[in-house]
Amino acid sequence: MPQRIYEPAAYGEASLGGCYWYDSVPDDTRWPSADGTIDVDFAIVGAGYTGLSAALTLAQAGVEVAVLDAHRPGWGASGRNGGFCCIGGAKATGRQIRRRWGEEDLACFRRAERAAIEMVRARISGLGVNADIHSESGELQIAHSQPAFRAMRREAAALAETYGTTAEVLSRAEMIEQGLKLRGAWGGLHLGLGFALNPRKYVLGLAREVVACGARLYADSPVLSTGRTEDGRHLLRLPHGTVRARRLLIATNGYSSDDLPPWMAARYLPMQSSVIVTRPLEDEEIAKQGWSSDLMAYDSRNLLHYFRLMPDRRMLFGMRGAVRWTDAAQDAQRRAVLRHFRHMFPAWRRVDVPWFWSGLVCMARDLVPFAGQIGPDTWAAFAWHGNGVAMGSWTGEQLAKLALGQATEMPGFFGRTPPKFTLGARRRAGLPAALLWYRLRDAF
Repeated sequence: MPQRIYEPAAYGEASLGGCYWYDSVPDDTRWPSADGTIDVDFAIVGAGYTGLSAALTLAQAGVEVAVLDAHRPGWGASGRNGGFCCIGGAKATGRQIRRRWGEEDLACFRRAERAAIEMVRARISGLGVNADIHSESGELQIAHSQPAFRAMRREAAALAETYGTTAEVLSRAEMIEQGLKLRGAWGGLHLGLGFALNPRKYVLGLAREVVACGARLYADSPVLSTGRTEDGRHLLRLPHGTVRARRLLIATNGYSSDDLPPWMAARYLPMQSSVIVTRPLEDEEIAKQGWSSDLMAYDSRNLLHYFRLMPDRRMLFGMRGAVRWTDAAQDAQRRAVLRHFRHMFPAWRRVDVPWFWSGLVCMARDLVPFAGQIGPDTWAAFAWHGNGVAMGSWTGEQLAKLALGQATEMPGFFGRTPPKFTLGARRRAGLPAALLWYRLRDAF
């Protein structure tokens, strides 16, 4: 059986319970499950943004592809995230990337961040998907402390130049004037890049296009083990069959297993991110709080809060912090998210919150994404650090090109061998200490 580091409930069907996207966007597609022996050129494990983007690129190139998912397309993080299509993908700072890999790789990564957003926008338009796009003027980072606000002021001009966009510093008073009032804000930085969307509508549209282009997509088909056939092809064992493939792409991100394939062991760290969604807010309630903008926003904490007022006037609010996946732990995390939400938006403290769910984002030890070859005829991509809508989609396309022997636009450090976490299979045990450290840093 797959070797995963969270409790089994994190990977089970019930973990999607309470997800607003799942409840509000039904999928009546009858995705087949894999049965018998299937022979293809490429097998892709994971039907999220990365795996589907890779599959689409390969299928459009005329390659025979099979995509396998333990549940259904978008069941993991791709169908349950906050819907922020924005810059990001690395937790490492620009200064850290420059020091480790040089100015050229940093510049390449910044270009990739922007290209990823533009690719998702173009893809949604091309698919004809109504993805409830809003916040088209970009994103807002909110300073949670005075030092953070001073840093925003210093960095605004450089950010505008780096990304070729606008970067407007807003005082607390200016935020209130623009309908961005919340407790604890010292100011903000409005970066004119990115947009918000319904993540489930996007991923389902992508899945349908993959099939329309000739790829095979199998749901409820978890890979139980990997091996090789006598003639050297990949052999993927499933509950009701096998897949034999000349080439293999792993795109499971935070839902990966340490033994699928064994190279993955301890090279990734899933972290929980949890989200609530309110009922639709009345005009009077919105006016009372003073948050009427549709800007997607997040704060400057290491353990950040992210939130946005959606087109249907429901408020989405998310944060991280849970380290276990049990009923008791999820109940405690729900209470914690509600407590933070009501503190930051006090006028909405009595508003009903019907939806709460959690998912797994993926971290690398050196805090940057990975996309590259991990063995003979084997490639993988993971570690978007909570920003996979854009970067995961773009990198899936790039990974497919790499596997086809084509030129890519990825930074060189994407292909490095990610270092392993020191505690190996028990690396989750280090999360409480890491989270405590981040909370202490966030206090200043």
